Amino acid sequence: MTELSMTPTTPLADGERVVASFGSDRATYWRDHAWLAVAAMALGMAILWALGNPHVWTGAVGGLAAVAVRAGYLASDEAAARWDMTDRRLLGPGVRAVPLSEIATVRTLGSAVQVVTHSGDKHLLKYQPDKEATAARIRAASGMGQTA
Repeated sequence: MTELSMTPTTPLADGERVVASFGSDRATYWRDHAWLAVAAMALGMAILWALGNPHVWTGAVGGLAAVAVRAGYLASDEAAARWDMTDRRLLGPGVRAVPLSEIATVRTLGSAVQVVTHSGDKHLLKYQPDKEATAARIRAASGMGQTA
């Protein structure tokens, strides 16, 4: 099994140049997971309360533990993720390559920027420290302006 690189490995075409890079932000990653833990803790407690369990507090412990294990396990990979935008394409981790002319929609979702192509392919640039700036830069490069 080959390991997926968390940075672009697609070779640049002749004359193509990288004009921007969008890396994941470690502080944003941990902030998002803190909010996810809060939600998981509340949900766990609500479920136990609804079931009549007298130890409702264990739902908080379980929710926190589940999110903490996931966050810790994925932190090094997610922090290394990077997307590069060239004057022609958006290059993602591994061999993902999206021609700028194929981008139909760019929207923000939480701390991520979602790029949707005309054919319906969807790509997420996760844990962006300034999601609005990232989205605006991609929209401008793809000729979309500030809409979407």
